[in-house]
Amino acid sequence: MNSAQLLEQFGPRESMDYDLVIVGGGPAGLSAAIKAKQLAIESGKEITVCVLEKGSEIGAHILSGAVMDPKALTELFPNWKELGAPLDTPVTQDQFLFLTADNSFQVPNWILPHCFKNEGNFIVSLANVTRWLGQQAESLGVEIFPGFPAAEILYNEQGAVCGVVTGSMGIDKEGNPTDQFQLGMELRAKYTLFAEGSRGHLGKQLIARFALDKDADPQSYGIGIKELWEVEPSKSKPGLVVHTAGWPLESDTYGGSFLYHLGDNKVAVGLVVGLSYKNPYLSPFEEFQRYKLHPKIRETFEGGKRIAYGARALTAGGLNSLPKTVFPGGALIGCDAGFLNASRIKGSHAAIKTGMLAAEAAVAAISENRSADVLSAYPAAFQNSWLHTELNQARNFKPWMSKGLYLGTLMVGLEQKLLGGNVPWTVHLKHADHECLEPAAKHQPIDYPKPDGKITFDRLSSVFISNTNHAENQPVHLTLKNDSVPVDLNLKTYAGPEQRYCPAGVYEYIETDGKPRLQINSQNCVHCKTCDIKDPSQNIIWITPEGGGGPNYTSM
Repeated sequence: MNSAQLLEQFGPRESMDYDLVIVGGGPAGLSAAIKAKQLAIESGKEITVCVLEKGSEIGAHILSGAVMDPKALTELFPNWKELGAPLDTPVTQDQFLFLTADNSFQVPNWILPHCFKNEGNFIVSLANVTRWLGQQAESLGVEIFPGFPAAEILYNEQGAVCGVVTGSMGIDKEGNPTDQFQLGMELRAKYTLFAEGSRGHLGKQLIARFALDKDADPQSYGIGIKELWEVEPSKSKPGLVVHTAGWPLESDTYGGSFLYHLGDNKVAVGLVVGLSYKNPYLSPFEEFQRYKLHPKIRETFEGGKRIAYGARALTAGGLNSLPKTVFPGGALIGCDAGFLNASRIKGSHAAIKTGMLAAEAAVAAISENRSADVLSAYPAAFQNSWLHTELNQARNFKPWMSKGLYLGTLMVGLEQKLLGGNVPWTVHLKHADHECLEPAAKHQPIDYPKPDGKITFDRLSSVFISNTNHAENQPVHLTLKNDSVPVDLNLKTYAGPEQRYCPAGVYEYIETDGKPRLQINSQNCVHCKTCDIKDPSQNIIWITPEGGGGPNYTSM
């Protein structure tokens, strides 16, 4: 049964009205909710705010490096230290290394551009920071519904956004209601803010419907793969931040690694691979595993224990690729729009700031008895903010780095170090990531080392420690526009790249009656969105599964 048939049989839907509905309980969404409530308290007016979160709890789907710039958080809560925000490990040292297969070369710190310096920043678990933001939001009266994904957008008769519909529960694989069936609810709002993170599936629909990206460069993404380790006490250096470029990636492939020392002998390690890569045999997951075998990196982890794993796409195109952020009835905030500063490898401060700016615009509009119109005050405030200045100075970072490691490093160094980002020229991205993959015939398969179970691991044991789970009988949320494309195009031309770009073992080609077919193991999905981004024909569409599914990150 489709959505219309379910509605016909079990409807009408229950409906709830709010002033502000926010889709996504990450840093952007929660900061917007908090700011809205703060402004209402200041003015002595009541405002109703609701946050929907598809994860089982706030923070369950939050994954980031993360070195956090506290600038925006300080604007939201000047007393965040007294309130107990979990920013416990200040950065004490920066290292930037260029890696070859056997050696490492540290860049002297005096040469590093400002964007690679982290004095005044904190190494955090962004999942825990997000949980803390959730507590602050609830204490201000924000209604938070974890385990409730927004599955559809509601439009009024004029075509403006007027809320969302939550996903129905208790539907089996064939789309039929079970005895656990619960029809999704309508949450109606004067304004709806979308804070789904990178490649949000409703954000994607809004960008297409309102042509929000028609004047922007194609968006560019990376996949970040991360592990959390407990290392031997002698190897723990709380506050040390290490970034690398070069090996194991080829010089024409954008990417780099991070290694962050938290307290309690914990070390976060990860690799970001730009999804504009050409070689269909490349596997970001395998690249990350072999990266840990580098002598300079391996020494940190020998004798240690891996305790968590996760992966997530990140929106890295920067200011030139930013779509319009407003449309009738709502706005895009945080990584749903693409406010990450790739040159700094930071996005949480931008998420918090854009959440605050959108909330200010929405509350001002609501106080004027407006609804469902365009919140033009939000992009105007962004234009005049320190965040716009920061992103403008970094606008050429991703376009330059897409031209290869050596030219990219030279030009970024010139722009950022010598000219402070204040350059009169703008470099543009020309292609979307899915257009960059080349036929397998142009490339050689890559021989990756087999996992040793000590430093390197396979996908399935990795997914296991991400605590990923989906209700076994629910519909597959990784949908295909055309069932024949995987075999006829992806396998035939590109050697089945979805088997390699997925960091969770969701996609595999198997033979049935002597013919290959694509099997989708949706149970494994960690909601990274890479398949939705990198599939060469854009045939894979990621939709929200039943609420509460996916990974359950405790400290990522």
